[in-house]
Amino acid sequence: MRIGVCGGPYGNPYALRAFVTDARARGCQRLYCLGDLGGFGAEVDALWPVLTGAGVECIAGNYDVALARADPDCGCGYRDPRDNEFAQLIYDYTLTHTSRAFAAWMGQLPTQRREHIGGCSVHLVHGSPLALNDFWWESLPEDEHRLRAAASGAGVICCTHSGLPWQRRIGHTLVVNVGVLGKPANDGRREVWYAVLDLDAGSARAELVPLAYDWAAQATSMRRAGLPGPFAETIETGWWTTCVEILPPAERAAGRFQLYRSALPEAFRPAGGGWGAGTASGTGSGTGANGGDEAGRPVIPLFGSAYFPPRLWVYTNFHCNLACDYCAVASSPKAAPRAIPAGQFQALVDEAAGEGFTELYVTGGEPFLHPDIIEILGYASQRLPTVLLTNAMLFRGRRLAGLAALAKQARPGTLIIQTSLDGARPQTHDAHRGHGSWVKTMDGIRQAASLGLPVRVGMTETPQNSAETGEAARMLACLGIEGEAFAVRPLLRRGVSAGGLDIEPGTTIPELTVSADGLHWHPAGADAVTSPDMLLAGPGTPLAAGKRLVTERFFAARLADGSLPRPYRCAV
Repeated sequence: MRIGVCGGPYGNPYALRAFVTDARARGCQRLYCLGDLGGFGAEVDALWPVLTGAGVECIAGNYDVALARADPDCGCGYRDPRDNEFAQLIYDYTLTHTSRAFAAWMGQLPTQRREHIGGCSVHLVHGSPLALNDFWWESLPEDEHRLRAAASGAGVICCTHSGLPWQRRIGHTLVVNVGVLGKPANDGRREVWYAVLDLDAGSARAELVPLAYDWAAQATSMRRAGLPGPFAETIETGWWTTCVEILPPAERAAGRFQLYRSALPEAFRPAGGGWGAGTASGTGSGTGANGGDEAGRPVIPLFGSAYFPPRLWVYTNFHCNLACDYCAVASSPKAAPRAIPAGQFQALVDEAAGEGFTELYVTGGEPFLHPDIIEILGYASQRLPTVLLTNAMLFRGRRLAGLAALAKQARPGTLIIQTSLDGARPQTHDAHRGHGSWVKTMDGIRQAASLGLPVRVGMTETPQNSAETGEAARMLACLGIEGEAFAVRPLLRRGVSAGGLDIEPGTTIPELTVSADGLHWHPAGADAVTSPDMLLAGPGTPLAAGKRLVTERFFAARLADGSLPRPYRCAV
């Protein structure tokens, strides 16, 4: 026998009618609804004649139980106050606009149903066999899946509630989360989802079906009823704009929006040993890295926010003319080059532009040891504003001539030099970076400035140079490097550094970084040997996948202890 199973009509009669028509056209002999008749749309009462007229066999969800009893809230199971705020808003509307006769009908529905169809034992539940409002996510640990399957004991379990469709076998049990009809599955598609199951001779197969319907009519109905714009926007775009905190890391990373705007920091300040520029990046309104006017939307993407800046770091190579004793990525003249070829780099720049990155930071090792560095910088600065991190000691011969040519061609602000000066005096700087390096770096700073290139300087603070910060700032100001173009940051315990600040992926703002070894959480941990904890994925991983991995790891760390990470910005 073939059956059609839907979940959560959520006051969307347009999708419910389409479900009945589509499922019948596919040969479904029986139709089931797993509950939550109200909860998102405006026309809950319009569902009743569709359900009864088509003979749809229903169980009750938490929403239906709450409406029947006129409970003060929906009992959805949200834990975050911002999720609950939106849930309460639509519940209050639904309770007011649902007839008591329909609510009483809901109150007579069972909260689960067991059937024997085609030789298969079938268990129909709303949340899971454990609880009416249990969120049975696909990303749950294996033992959590087994716990729910064992609690049922059926050969087939159909559930909904989470709003996201999936199917898998857990031991000998086929579990099908049928999705919901009331809103899209946070996948950027306007279609909604239901399931078709074939149950014959003790064998069960399921197909998850994307369902086209008159979504424009549903959105119009919601707006006409005065429901909040973000609710209708979900119908119109396929992306969830409310109730995102309930999503586990994997499911949240798959959507477009991951954070409530109210969760953003007003500014980043040095805290607990962290370092970052005071900025309100991502906190305001207007058009962000992901496009569109986002000012009135309660949620934002993680990428492009202050918690995941849209700058991409690229290590062109790892070998260096210096062997600094606190290098975070263990670069030195003896380090393996691990260089990215120019063609691969250019393809990466194109990919970065397509993925919404707005800045490119080119670093090493010493990038001027890469044989194609001028070609690399020329291509990069034509596509994205580019910052080159260099020790500024190799500006001579063909390298200097190439840099001068780029300086003449580059549009203002599209090519910037960033270097390091770790003291106002040669002996302080040279103690960590090598004899004679301070003089050569200062010469390089003057050369870059003389070419008309903007220059930024970062100073790694150590016990030896902390008293020289003011003197260094005044000296650089005489060269036109002042204000935010000069920054002091703490020493890190990474790479070959034996002391300094400890930063971890779970506690540090991510800045996606590419090297020949793959994708990394942060540029200060881009050496796969000394910082394997910062390695996200191997070589060739697309940036889109990297963004998703960062987002998933970000929320996994956040949910572990409820904290938000702090910045350590290598960028000045």
